[in-house]
Formats: sequence, structure tokens, C-alpha cells
Amino acid sequence: MIAFRYTTLAQAKADDIVRIWLTAGKEPAKIQVYKSGQKYYGKIVSLKNPLKNGKPKMDENNPDKSKRNQQIIGLVILADFEFDDDEWDAGKIYDPESGKTYSCFLTLKDRSTLKVRGYIGVSLLGRTEIWTKTSL
Repeated sequence: MIAFRYTTLAQAKADDIVRIWLTAGKEPAKIQVYKSGQKYYGKIVSLKNPLKNGKPKMDENNPDKSKRNQQIIGLVILADFEFDDDEWDAGKIYDPESGKTYSCFLTLKDRSTLKVRGYIGVSLLGRTEIWTKTSL
């Protein structure tokens, strides 16, 4: 008799998101999620197309004009997430394409799939992306 073993993501541990994730979309990026103190952050470590007109892409849509000369690679786009009961919340996500910052929470669908929900006001009015575990 063959026994099948099914595993599910029983309970996420706080550091389970500390790794590199590949974003969705036509211009995917690799995001390195890391812990600093008791909070979690994520920075862009790789872009599918890192150059614009032969030069590194810059954060040209940032509402703070003094930050528009920062390179996209190395830019922190996830900030101040706290782990609470199988989810990372109370954080913000920055979209360099639009220059907008949104409230956000993160949940693991499984060990290699991260659900990223960005919203303004209430989470019902937002957008969800699925990121997948990857490596550099």
C-alpha cells in the first residue's frame, strides 16, 4: 500500500519570507526580503531590463525630487512589515513605476509563493500580486 503525504503551510514562521522573490508582470524584478530589527524590508536586487537609454534605470517618478537620481536596483520598495499571526502587515510598498506608496500586507500561499496585497484605505480596494521564490 502506498501512502501519500500531503503537506500544507501549517503556520508561517516570521523569517519564512526572508529570501529572494520574483515579481509578476512583463518587467519582473527580483526582490530581496530581509529583516532589520523586528521589521521586514525588501529591496530590488535585479531587473529584467536594468537599463534605459544605455544607463541604469533611475527612480524618476519619485514624488520627492531629491530621490529621482537613485538607481532602481538597490531601491527599498517594502518597508516596516511586522509579523503577526501568519501574515506580515503594517507595512508599505513603493511602486517605482508610478512613484506611489501603498499600504500592504504579505502572506505565504506556500513556501515558494508570496501573496502581496497593496491598497489605499481598506484592503478590499487594492491589488494582489503573486511573487515566486527564486535565486539571484
